[in-house]
Formats: sequence, structure tokens, C-alpha cells
Amino acid sequence: MSLYDIPVNNLRGETSNLSEYKGRVMLIVNTATKCGFAPQFKGLQKLHERYKDQGLAVLGFPSNQFANQEPLEGADIQQACELNHGVTFPLFAKIDVKGPNAHPLFKRLTKEAPGLLGTKSIKWNFTKFLIDRDGRVVKRFPPTATPEKIEGAIRNLL
Repeated sequence: MSLYDIPVNNLRGETSNLSEYKGRVMLIVNTATKCGFAPQFKGLQKLHERYKDQGLAVLGFPSNQFANQEPLEGADIQQACELNHGVTFPLFAKIDVKGPNAHPLFKRLTKEAPGLLGTKSIKWNFTKFLIDRDGRVVKRFPPTATPEKIEGAIRNLL
């Protein structure tokens, strides 16, 4: 199964897949509105605005698995991200990104781009995965890697 075929739900609960992003560079991020890294939403939004017309898709996948830092659901997540951080890039339904109930997308991402010392687990919110135009996972960035620090890697794929 291709990365593009993995089912994902939007914030309204509607199921689709990532096929609409085929041929684009994707930056997939697990997010949380109450996380100390939440200011990165602004940097992610800047990347979205700067490079969307060149083929970048920034995609946010909220998760509440780290210190309950995403207590919101559905439209409330979208509203908080828009009001507090100006987010207009796509956000999807809240999911598990690690453990036995990890979403298939994140199982795939962590398998193809393991973390430090080969770990396949997500350690915290705002872990980022860069996917090339052919759907290959190119690089994994830790939560501490700000959007500004990874911009060069994105430009190289565009």
C-alpha cells in the first residue's frame, strides 16, 4: 500500500486519503495546541504560505498522547489553531501516533524514518516527517527542529 492510500479523517470525521497530495512535497507533523512547542504552528504556517504554490503541503495531525496537550476535538482544534496561530494549512482528526493504537500513517512514517538510535516511536509533539513528491519518507525531524531550521531541506525537495 502506498502512503497515498492510507485512510485519514479530517476534523469533521470524513474519511479520505493523502492521494490529493500526490506529486507534492509533504511535511507531516503531529501537533498539540497546548504543547510548549505550539509556537511552531506560526513557523509551519509561514512554510505553508511561502511554498504551497511550489508544491509543499503542510499537514497537521493532532495527538493527545503527550501530557494531554491536545484536549480539544474536531472544529475546536481548527478554531484554536486559526485564532492563536493563524493556521490555514490542513489539520486532520486527532489520532494516536505511538503505541498499539497508532494510526497506520504514523506506523508507516516511523518505520521508514526511525528516530534516534533506531526507535520507531514518536517521543513528543511536533515531530516532523518530510516526504518527497514520490511519496518517499526522506527525513524525520525532532520536535526541537523548528520550521525555520528545516526550511532548507524543504527547498531542496521543491
